[in-house]
This record gives sequence, C-alpha cells and structure tokens, in this order.
Amino acid sequence: MAGSPPSALQDRYAPSSVCFGCGPANPKGLRIKSRVEGDSVVADAKVAPHHLAFEGFVNGGILGVLLDCHSNWASLYYLMRSQGLSRPPATVTSNYSVTFHRPTPIDRVLHLTSRPAEIRVDRAVVETTLDAGGKTTASFRGTFVAVKEGHPAYGRWG
Repeated sequence: MAGSPPSALQDRYAPSSVCFGCGPANPKGLRIKSRVEGDSVVADAKVAPHHLAFEGFVNGGILGVLLDCHSNWASLYYLMRSQGLSRPPATVTSNYSVTFHRPTPIDRVLHLTSRPAEIRVDRAVVETTLDAGGKTTASFRGTFVAVKEGHPAYGRWG
C-alpha cells in the first residue's frame, strides 16, 4: 500500500514469537519492530518508566535487550539476503559487546541502526548504534549463528 510504513520483520516472519525483546505476541515485552531501510535494519523503541536505572535514564540491561534482539533480526535479514532465502534461518546470539557512551534518557524515542560487518553461510556479525535525541548513547557488535535441527530455537520462526 502506498504511503504505509515498511512492515516489521518480526510481524512478517514471527508473529507468534513470545521473546521479551522482540516478540509481537508478548504483551509485557518491548515488542521491537525492526524494518529494512536501504542497506540498514532500523527500529524505533520507547521504553516504560519501570525500565529506569536511575531517575530519567534507561537501565543498561534493557538497552542490552533492545540491541541484542534488534541486531539478531538484522543478522537474519542479512543472512536471508546473502543466500537468497525466502524465510529467515533461526539465529541465536553467540556473543556480543556493548559500549555505553553516555546515559540514555528515558523520555526519548530510541533509534537503532544495524549494518553487517561480516556475513558467512551460518553466521553474521552485526554492528548497531543506539541513538537518543540525535546522540549515540550506545554501540554494539554481536555474532549471531544459524542453528540446526535439534537446537531448541530451531524452527522458532514457524
């Protein structure tokens, strides 16, 4: 439909997911909506007052969840694109690191932008920034691995 926003990867590929960070079916979750914009995967998030670290600022663990879940969706998008897949592989976090550059205010929309750093057949390394009010408050680098049958996350996208 002309003028409609791009659909979220989570809604398109995992509408029944109950993941706390990105599951559309988790009513108490953060419900991140990752979408493709050009060569990036982006999301805008708003957190709740109970996600505070201290007055006015977001808890670092909540920021870690936002960065991890969004970057995982970016990884599966980049894996799909590199291999010409019509469905995403089930990916899980292998490792990640977060650098906090400054406190993240809770009263702003948080903007996440991911780009691929390395893509292989079974894994993707993704770099993500988190911006609040036009300032980068955190940066992230993570490795996400496509799992095989027998892994508990295999087939989780339906």
